[in-house]
Amino acid sequence: MDGIDVASLHTDGENALKHGESRSYAYSLNERHLLAEAMEQATTLVNRNDRPGILAETERMITERHVDAVDAFLQDTGINASQIDIIGFHGQTVFHQPAQNLTVQIGDGAALAQRCGIEVVCDMRAADVAAGGQGAPLAPAYHRALAARLPDLPAAFVNIGGVANVTWIGRGGDLLAFDTGPGNALLDDWAMQHLNCPIDQDGALARSGRLNEDILHNYLAHAYFDAPVPKSLDRGSFTLDPVSSLSPSDGAATLAHFTASSIVHAAAWFPTPPQTWVVSGGGRRNRFLMELLAWYAETPVVPTEAIGCDGDAIEAEAWGYLAVRSLKHLPLTYPSTTGVPKPLTGGLRCRA
Repeated sequence: MDGIDVASLHTDGENALKHGESRSYAYSLNERHLLAEAMEQATTLVNRNDRPGILAETERMITERHVDAVDAFLQDTGINASQIDIIGFHGQTVFHQPAQNLTVQIGDGAALAQRCGIEVVCDMRAADVAAGGQGAPLAPAYHRALAARLPDLPAAFVNIGGVANVTWIGRGGDLLAFDTGPGNALLDDWAMQHLNCPIDQDGALARSGRLNEDILHNYLAHAYFDAPVPKSLDRGSFTLDPVSSLSPSDGAATLAHFTASSIVHAAAWFPTPPQTWVVSGGGRRNRFLMELLAWYAETPVVPTEAIGCDGDAIEAEAWGYLAVRSLKHLPLTYPSTTGVPKPLTGGLRCRA
């Protein structure tokens, strides 16, 4: 919910990858508040296409900001719109309950295509959820393409966004993927509450606090962690209630341990241990969190920059990669990544 990442990628949707420029464009504080209100209202939805009340206003804002982001990206990088074949558009997930066959991403892909004059592929989770899959995570196919540059497999690719997810890639290219637990969501909400800042910069507040082991154990006792994989979470699946009585620093420390330990404990589901953990997303910028990951994993933990990738661009690149796969009718999801019955393509193509 912090902003929009834009990245260019030259790819065939399979093994060919050439990284281009990338940029991030932040949402204003008012826009973040609007998104938070929309996510709260979205919990009442029973039809993924409904946009009651503030959801319609928020969808217009999301679409407009993505139009602005594409325009700014082209201007900032000197890339001409005619050089772009397709835009992979995620939008903003406001509600995700695959058990109810419901996933809701707001943002108007058709309007984005018309305004930018570039074809768009959007709504890439819907087909998977409709077929009985979890609809998340969607990046594993891209992680497998990136893993080709690693010296040894298996490896685990972790994305720490609002929710954290992992992709295990075996020596033969086998995939296993699922959401591991909270990513930055609880940490960011705690920082906003106690620092009036959207992040705990470098984990400074958490580093100054003490872990409350009882609360950590209670968090880890959540039924989600014993549920079979693949599986996925909503951003609101965990709350700050258990740490509400702690000091700001102790609460931050306990939440950081919760994120790190739930990521590494996910290895219990892997067929074989990873040789390396490769971390992308905003969470890799939290030095304290990265130190905790290495401490829990007792295995090399590196940011994606260590393998020649921009960690801020991975998710945006993944959506471009998936858009190309969608155009070629290649699978976006697999039984081992979302629980869908068979490899499945997806996405809605919106012509310019």
